[in-house]
Amino acid sequence: MDRRLFLKGSAAGALALALAPAKLHSAGPGRATLTGDFSKAAPEAGQYDVVVCGGGPSGFIAAIAAARQGAKTAIIERYGFLGGMATMGYVAPISEFAFAGERVIGGIPWEFVQRLESMGGAFVEWPKGNVDFDIELYKLCAQRMVLEAGVDLYMHSSLIGCEMEGGSVRRVVIQNKNGLESLRAGVFIDATGDGDLAQLAGVPMQSNSDGELQPSSFCFVLSGVDTDSALLTRYMYHSGRRGSSECKPVREKLLALKAAGAPIPDFGGPWFNSVMHRGSVAVNITRTATDSTDNRNFTQAECRLREDIFTFTGLLRKHFKEFAGCYVSSCAPQAGIRESRRILGVHTVTAEEYVAGEHYPDSISRGAHQIDMHSSKGSGQVLIKLKQAAYVPYRALIAPGFPNLIVSGRCISADRKALASLRVQASCMGIGQAAGLAAVRSVRQGCAVQDIDTAALTAQLRELGAFV
Repeated sequence: MDRRLFLKGSAAGALALALAPAKLHSAGPGRATLTGDFSKAAPEAGQYDVVVCGGGPSGFIAAIAAARQGAKTAIIERYGFLGGMATMGYVAPISEFAFAGERVIGGIPWEFVQRLESMGGAFVEWPKGNVDFDIELYKLCAQRMVLEAGVDLYMHSSLIGCEMEGGSVRRVVIQNKNGLESLRAGVFIDATGDGDLAQLAGVPMQSNSDGELQPSSFCFVLSGVDTDSALLTRYMYHSGRRGSSECKPVREKLLALKAAGAPIPDFGGPWFNSVMHRGSVAVNITRTATDSTDNRNFTQAECRLREDIFTFTGLLRKHFKEFAGCYVSSCAPQAGIRESRRILGVHTVTAEEYVAGEHYPDSISRGAHQIDMHSSKGSGQVLIKLKQAAYVPYRALIAPGFPNLIVSGRCISADRKALASLRVQASCMGIGQAAGLAAVRSVRQGCAVQDIDTAALTAQLRELGAFV
């Protein structure tokens, strides 16, 4: 069997130099193929049943689900903590566990919320089932649950390549302070958000005909805020009982200033979110068009957005008494990402299916959040309400011809509009739970991920408390 090592461009060049007479071949933008003797360059750090790439809401839930089934499981995470967009992007609240007051996401994701709540780190807002959370306790709760399940953690580790045999991923290559290492597994789950492993493996991706991507936002925490004021108590919570959660008074003031010629950057909302501490709020206001899969582009975007954080803080301090004494106490480790790569799977979830609540024979998770399309420029936003809670089919997590790869989270196979709801955390957690269980079924049945018994999978999910 022909073995090929697919690497991100910069990593491939360095490894080729170290492995003469290995040969380097172009394999598309940001991707190269290395042929030759590369087995010694990235020694195996472990062999597993399931390896999850990415420790965000979808990834850590997937790892817990797999490990609790007795599968030897590992998770790779480039930061030193779990939680993804919740903890490295400060994206709050966790949206949404319920539709019209009825919970539609259950099982391990809901167990996580209950445990976080018992730690004093979460507050559930009904009827939407949005969850306010303490960022640091979120990290701790996720860590505890993953370790209790027996998952091996590879933190501070960047995914830089994968070794392929035909369409199967044989190993993934990571880089950390130990150097280059590799992990072997029966099934791999790509929960990177950007579809990094799927892209390296050569999975076809969906294209955006208009070239647009939803903008990124750099969230931050403001302290010294009068969170007991009428303005904040009205707009800091997201139950839906009081209408839109975007802070209308602040939005109208900023738009008026911009119309009068003030140099106001593009913004969204704004949305103020509880972090479970009096005097502090998470702020979602900045936005800029960017491509998170392009390092230079994303770096430049974050630099612009960091400037904008302090611009908006100054404006809030100047124009609103509730923020008169506020200061930036923390910026997220990275800007939040709404949209990047999406695989071209066995089935692509369309907005029409999603809004109508179409139920599939292989439905494995739900979606309750309205379709939420943020404009890449300006302050616009398109919202489309769901007719009922939506469904996600297992076929959207797998691609033809890749027998041991499952994709989880916002890089699943969905069109842009459906993604604009599916990308939220509760939905990603539900998808992750299904991905973890499906991976174990594939390993134990000795079959491709495309050939597992989906009826048995959905029955197992219902036993765990999922509403599928």
